[in-house]
Amino acid sequence: MTFNLKNKKILITGASSGIGARIAETLADAGAIVGIHYNKNKTVAEQIFEKLKNDECKAFLIHGDLLKIHVQKTLVDNFINKAGGIDVLVNNAAAVFEYKDPLELSDDSLDKSISLNFKAPYYLSASAFEHMKRSGGGKIINISTAAVKYGGSLKGLHYAASKAALESLTRGFSREGARYNILVNSIRCGLIETDMRKKIKGYSEKRFKERIKMIPLGHPGKTSDIADMVLFLCSSSGNFITGDIITIAGGD
Repeated sequence: MTFNLKNKKILITGASSGIGARIAETLADAGAIVGIHYNKNKTVAEQIFEKLKNDECKAFLIHGDLLKIHVQKTLVDNFINKAGGIDVLVNNAAAVFEYKDPLELSDDSLDKSISLNFKAPYYLSASAFEHMKRSGGGKIINISTAAVKYGGSLKGLHYAASKAALESLTRGFSREGARYNILVNSIRCGLIETDMRKKIKGYSEKRFKERIKMIPLGHPGKTSDIADMVLFLCSSSGNFITGDIITIAGGD
């Protein structure tokens, strides 16, 4: 099956590494005009940009710290100013700042988790939603986690809870958006092989290997597993899907 996203204007947050980078590459290969959002990974983002930019595909670098409220409220407009519109928003940017028991978790880490994993998609979606209403429709795809299904481990409760809030946004925006042809869905990612775990304070490789043993298929997923589902939802094949939570987790 071939997916054609030619001239579709798509903003992907957190697109300078891991799942976000693979999503950007996959959608660009299908002809999309891709907004590569990044914060700290400027060098890597520029490498992705140079890789994707060609005669058949346009790409834009969009910088912004999504922990800052003014960036949360203006990032979509910045992309629209560059691309001339927005057809799809992919809320991918997320992080676990600390992996600790609830009473050991710092207030700063909790606040950052809520801000990046929930508040940023909240304002980004609201901005995209208003534009899509005026332009005849669009799609919003939220990248969630299979941990929501279980509530997460004790040390990751705050992350799972912030993603549960993101899934609530999915359902709310999808109901309101249906009348405007705005389709909103979430993808629950299982354990995916990325470097994200190496950036989490308190999370060990031992824990990662133990977690792999809990997956019925017996191995972690690949970034392409998630990117391919995003591609499907962005394409015309996803034009009758909204308000859904799609799990890609190897049986978890």
